[in-house]
Amino acid sequence: MNKTLLVAVALPLVVLGTRVAFLRAPQAETGLRSGTFDPPHEAPSFSLDGSNSRKLSPRDYLGKVVIVEFGYTYCEDVCPVTLAHLTEAWKKMGSAAEDVQLIYVTVDPARDNPERLREHLTAFNPSFLGATGTPDELKAVEKAYGVVAKQVASKNPALPYAMDHSSSLYLVDRQGKLRGLVPFNTPVDDIVHDLEYLLKMGA
Repeated sequence: MNKTLLVAVALPLVVLGTRVAFLRAPQAETGLRSGTFDPPHEAPSFSLDGSNSRKLSPRDYLGKVVIVEFGYTYCEDVCPVTLAHLTEAWKKMGSAAEDVQLIYVTVDPARDNPERLREHLTAFNPSFLGATGTPDELKAVEKAYGVVAKQVASKNPALPYAMDHSSSLYLVDRQGKLRGLVPFNTPVDDIVHDLEYLLKMGA
């Protein structure tokens, strides 16, 4: 399945609702290795049905570093790779990972209900949380984050369709500000570096 990758390069534009954020190239060793939002600003909020049987919002996790990921549980290539990388990052971070929360927003509301998300994400890490809602609710969140998602034909005859979607990770600091955009297939050590950097920055 082809994916639309939001790759952080020098000064690309990412539309966040009515706001435009400039992404700078990766910074020096003392900063983030991923693309950065300049200036950092409040991450778009939302309230969706969570895999924890409650309404789920990034604002619930102020004081933690939040990763917002967009994907779907029937993805057969990109999404499992990203979740596997994050699982490895959690292991490398040890107890520090307790101050990081992944929110996995589905782009496939027809098939990804809260129970399906919980079962799928728990197989990677029990702390990972999924979020879903109505098609209109999810489209609003996708627009706010500048995410592209559309239904396409599946290469797997056993599946009725696939979802072509943006696959970068959004990093939100402890104060709820959008800080970084991590492209697909970023090395695990770089993800760990950026998460630890944001944790220390807000300590």
